[in-house]
Amino acid sequence: MTNNKSSRSGGRVLVDQLKIHGVETAFCVPGESYLDVIDSLYDHRESIKLVVCRQEGGAAFMAEAYGKCTGKPGICMVTRGPGATNASIGVHTAYQDSSPMILLVGQVSRDMIEREAFQEVDFRRMFGQMTKWVAQIDDARRIPEYMSHAFHLAVSGRPGPVVLALPEDMLVSEVDVADAAPYRTVKPSPSADALDQLRGMLETAQRPLVLLGGGDWSEKACDDIRGFIEANNLPVGCTFRRQDLIDNRHPNYCGDVGIGLNPLLAKRIKAADLIVAIGPRLGEMTTGGYTMFEIPRPGKALVHVHPGVDELGRVYQADLMINSGMGEFAHTASVMPAVDSSAWRDWTHQAHEDYLKNIEPQASQGKVDLAQVMMELRKQLPADAIMTTGAGNYTGWVQRYWQYAAIRSQLGPTNGAMGYGVPSAVAAKLAFPQRTVASFSGDGCFLMNGQELATAAQYDLKILFFVINNGMYGTIRMHQEREYPARVHGTDLRNPDFAGLAAAYGIHSATVERSDEFPQVLADAIAQQGPALIEIRTDPNVITTRGTLSAMRENARKSQGQN
Repeated sequence: MTNNKSSRSGGRVLVDQLKIHGVETAFCVPGESYLDVIDSLYDHRESIKLVVCRQEGGAAFMAEAYGKCTGKPGICMVTRGPGATNASIGVHTAYQDSSPMILLVGQVSRDMIEREAFQEVDFRRMFGQMTKWVAQIDDARRIPEYMSHAFHLAVSGRPGPVVLALPEDMLVSEVDVADAAPYRTVKPSPSADALDQLRGMLETAQRPLVLLGGGDWSEKACDDIRGFIEANNLPVGCTFRRQDLIDNRHPNYCGDVGIGLNPLLAKRIKAADLIVAIGPRLGEMTTGGYTMFEIPRPGKALVHVHPGVDELGRVYQADLMINSGMGEFAHTASVMPAVDSSAWRDWTHQAHEDYLKNIEPQASQGKVDLAQVMMELRKQLPADAIMTTGAGNYTGWVQRYWQYAAIRSQLGPTNGAMGYGVPSAVAAKLAFPQRTVASFSGDGCFLMNGQELATAAQYDLKILFFVINNGMYGTIRMHQEREYPARVHGTDLRNPDFAGLAAAYGIHSATVERSDEFPQVLADAIAQQGPALIEIRTDPNVITTRGTLSAMRENARKSQGQN
């Protein structure tokens, strides 16, 4: 604890803690319930950048994305009631994505609690199942204690979100209290016995495969785990929206394990006799709806490494469970004596060949071929560009055809939250101003948080925004055609002119309706000093990288015995 004992308001104490814990950027939608915090930030405006957003859902997504791409807790501040409920989408995303985040919520005064006062919500009950910890600070003298615990908890074990409610009268009360010291990250480490068991399992394997995932990675951890993979010549796949954990051009890389899984990789995973899962939760997306492995015993040797002990044995009972931080495990694994990998030399080589074949552009109908669009992006954008996506079938082209080359270059919600692409790009550009940031949204996805274009324009952020417009909620339409062929209802969209909308924000924009238009339009967008938006109008029948709606409809009719 430091010796700062001067009398301060609760809001000033809180902001001083943010400064002590190294916060450089905070995202907010202002509210009267925490005005003392905003006023206290005024004195730190040169060291803590306050990013003012247009809706709390966008602000929370930005904080989650900032935490995801920096490894430090993303800070979001919103007002009570409607502000908090709007922000809950970002909290849920942080929880399922294992992203460190702290949401600070203004609250009604303490003397109004339990009266259903204006905008009052019991945040403990509201956020209880989607946070690592939710609490209310009723005594300003305990702010340093609560904030210290929030920072430590957000980054410890499996990273995740913390929510603190701040009663309005508590924030304006004057207190004398000592400050906390800066937080420190503490992670579990693997035991020597666990590493010996891992090495023994590798020695007896014939077809091993590594799965990388989770949210506890640093650049050094990725370097170390690559050393382990190379030393043992192991094929490696990355789980859903974690493709940036290893350079996809690496000869041991065999593809992403999530939605739109390469059928050859799916077969390889099922044929493997040893799975070494380092970091992922082994959730629904990674396991093909819990069908890829048997429950509770997977039917093959399984090593599961995870920073959160609660995840180990939760669904799958692994032969070897290791509770460890990713950095700690990766370092010890990288110095572990390598095994003889000659038994799986061809297995690893063919896995990478299958991946390379999968990213060759496939012929597509329609005037715009999104595979060709991705090829052009690979030509014109730097390899370490940060690619952000929301949720929807359009993301399949980015996930399949873009080759991620650097850690923290993929930002996408593993919880499938729509509206993520625009705000996450804002956060990424603020976190890494020198890197190229490209944001992808579907037409439905974009209009859920497209208002944050105003934030990008306000802070003059050079971001490339792409809106993939097929005039419908494509993912839902796909499922609709599979289950209820030709009974289209509730999935069509009548959209605005997205390029015209961007122009209204003062943003350079263009519309692409043919593939041959895209190279020059992209070059023009890259040449802009500020943000740019490109609307890409696609054939609605081309619903995935591998199929069409018409084919799905016909197959569904046949399976249901319809004419």
